[in-house]
Amino acid sequence: MLSRSPFGIQNAVSSGSAIGICGGLAIVLVAFPGYGHTQSSNLGTNSLPKILPNFPPTTVPLSQPTRLPIVPIDENPGSGDAYILGAGDVLRIDSFDTPELKLEDRYTVLVDGTLNLPWVGTVPVAGLTLPQAAAALSQRYARFIRNPIITLNTVSPRPLKIAILGQVNRPGSYIIRPIGDESSTANLSTRQGGNDVGSQWPTLTRAIQAAGGVTQMANIRNIQVRRSQRQGQEEVLNVDLWKFLQSAEQQQDLSLRDGDSILIPEAKELLPQEALEVAKSNFSPELIKIGVVGEVTTPGSLNLPPNTSLNQAILAAGGFKDGRARKRDVELIRLNLNGTVTRTSVAIDFSEGLNEKANPPLRNNDIVVVKPNALARTSDFLSVLLSPITGALGVFKLLGF
Repeated sequence: MLSRSPFGIQNAVSSGSAIGICGGLAIVLVAFPGYGHTQSSNLGTNSLPKILPNFPPTTVPLSQPTRLPIVPIDENPGSGDAYILGAGDVLRIDSFDTPELKLEDRYTVLVDGTLNLPWVGTVPVAGLTLPQAAAALSQRYARFIRNPIITLNTVSPRPLKIAILGQVNRPGSYIIRPIGDESSTANLSTRQGGNDVGSQWPTLTRAIQAAGGVTQMANIRNIQVRRSQRQGQEEVLNVDLWKFLQSAEQQQDLSLRDGDSILIPEAKELLPQEALEVAKSNFSPELIKIGVVGEVTTPGSLNLPPNTSLNQAILAAGGFKDGRARKRDVELIRLNLNGTVTRTSVAIDFSEGLNEKANPPLRNNDIVVVKPNALARTSDFLSVLLSPITGALGVFKLLGF
């Protein structure tokens, strides 16, 4: 009988295990041909293998946040109601959430057109609008503050120098101060624009009032406002105050700016009804001075509303003297703007309405002359002729003759 040695069985098992392990490794190498090379290439190194991302098609990788850019100053300031800063403007400047920056309550634009501010020194602002000035300050403070938010207020605007020419009673240059304290506010930051409120600035009608109001021959439909721009160019704004009277279009009553020039042309023809509407407006003078002399009850100078008719002026002077006035030949004397004098003969008819021929509207400083009729002239002549005789008879009566 053959006996089985224990050592023989153990050797057989060991040989079988070795064959199985070698077979398994062969299968792994066949299935993953690069596995052995990859493992061997990484041996002896300290770096971990790179894991390549495999995002789904709809996934967007996150990007690093970027700093918000500073808004540049617009080199072309807008027209219309954009206020232009200048020497003498008093401003309030605040910086949001920066307690370390100590700002005063008021800053005045200096004669050289600059502001003197902490940290940044002098900043030129003359010729800039409020949004442009806020952007300029933000750019300066951006060196010290991240994304500064600046609040800029005009506390006491400088007086405006306005020129007004043409059909006004007192043409010339005028200094007009804006109404109110904080008349314009712009809340601005480097990330958001702003606008300024122009409702408190002097308007066109206020300037006309300062110049004594429009004359009766003013063409309020074609008023021109000439405004200088920052680059030296001139902008011409056309205004129709007739639309303002008829439909209350507030934009026609333009807000003025420093250095504006206003030109009111003369109307070639003015309808009576339109003249009356203009006379009732607040940019016409409250009263005009008319002289009525001659054969009226109370001759002299009268203060009457604008566009008072000739008939109304005679009635305001007490009417004609009974039996003495030459009603068919009343003379209207008018001093023209060019220095000439116009004399017009008018036949008075109190039933006539306002019209240029039979009952013309009067202008400031017109003179109405009511002449005596033939009977009055004869009576006056005889009175002068007989006055010496009448005087002598009176003396004789005193002496008792």
